[in-house]
Amino acid sequence: MSFISERSATVAPFRVMKILGAAHKRDDALVLCVGQPATSAPTPVIRSAHHWLDAHTLGYTPTLGIPELRQKIAEYHNANPDNVVVTTGSSGAFVALFLAVLDPGDTIVMTRPGYPAYRNTLAALGAHIIDLPCGPDTRFQPTVDKLAHIQPTPRAVIVTSPDNPTGTIIDLEELRRIAGWCEEVGCLLISDEIYHGISYGRPCASARDYSHRAVTVGSLSKYFSMTGWRLGWLIVPDDLVEPLENLEANLALCPPAISQYAALEAFTPESRVELDAHVADYARARDVLLQELPSMGLGNFAPPDGGFYLYIDISHLTDDSEQWCDQLLHDTGVAIAPGVDFDPIDGHKYVRVSFCVSLETIRAACDRLRQWLG
Repeated sequence: MSFISERSATVAPFRVMKILGAAHKRDDALVLCVGQPATSAPTPVIRSAHHWLDAHTLGYTPTLGIPELRQKIAEYHNANPDNVVVTTGSSGAFVALFLAVLDPGDTIVMTRPGYPAYRNTLAALGAHIIDLPCGPDTRFQPTVDKLAHIQPTPRAVIVTSPDNPTGTIIDLEELRRIAGWCEEVGCLLISDEIYHGISYGRPCASARDYSHRAVTVGSLSKYFSMTGWRLGWLIVPDDLVEPLENLEANLALCPPAISQYAALEAFTPESRVELDAHVADYARARDVLLQELPSMGLGNFAPPDGGFYLYIDISHLTDDSEQWCDQLLHDTGVAIAPGVDFDPIDGHKYVRVSFCVSLETIRAACDRLRQWLG
């Protein structure tokens, strides 16, 4: 007799983690497959963590997060602290939010390509997922014209900007139109903004700039370089605060205490100077890739407006991106992510390269890749 649930059987593997595991077995690996900044948490945050560990008993905190952190996040987003829900990473935020707003069978729209954890979590929760194909014609972002063809009206739609895996930033006017359409038809707009703060010249807005009903998802993982601290947040309308508090009280009790107290220093001017320097490092790594990859025949990629990814079309080289990435790692030690993680239909033609690593790593990876491609 098997005790494995049908629900868990719907959850696909995250192939990026398989690649990462294989890379970690090599001493010469150059890891460009995950969104793990090589940069450190800000110095004030680390100092504060030492202080709280040495001087305080760290017990449970309020379920919604300590008031001081909710205030800091609210100021960061120009929001009311009463509408801030602190969570265990943005992953925890999405689980709680999906449980709060969706019943089994409810329809939610996500872009394809898109972040696989959305799809896999939603599938496990019994949601009906509509993949919205988005390609170069719309800069890999959704449009009202695409959404308006979906019938019946979906319960919710997820917009990610800057995007994972493509790095694109949605046009501001299109975001305004989507926010207006969602309010008009009664669809919840969920805006994944965890890569905000990392952009390269293209304007980047929050969905809350255009709709008071939109839900914003944020995180300390990317711009703040605090992946392992596991802190994220939601900014939600008034009516969602209590359901989320009830869910979080049972799912997680509270976010990690030490991370919350230390994170108060993440929003200081001293920290922001360090973090903006990190973004400048990412920009230099991006510039190297934009210069080197086209000369290797890898110049067909989504516009990398923000975040730290390139989503590259390799259809002229293979029709199996997973096997291609496996072979690349085996032959060269360079680890990149197959597109099938992000797009179950067309992802076999794409790979994702992460450039939140050192410039030395980027240059070495380009050298190995150039030699491998011949």
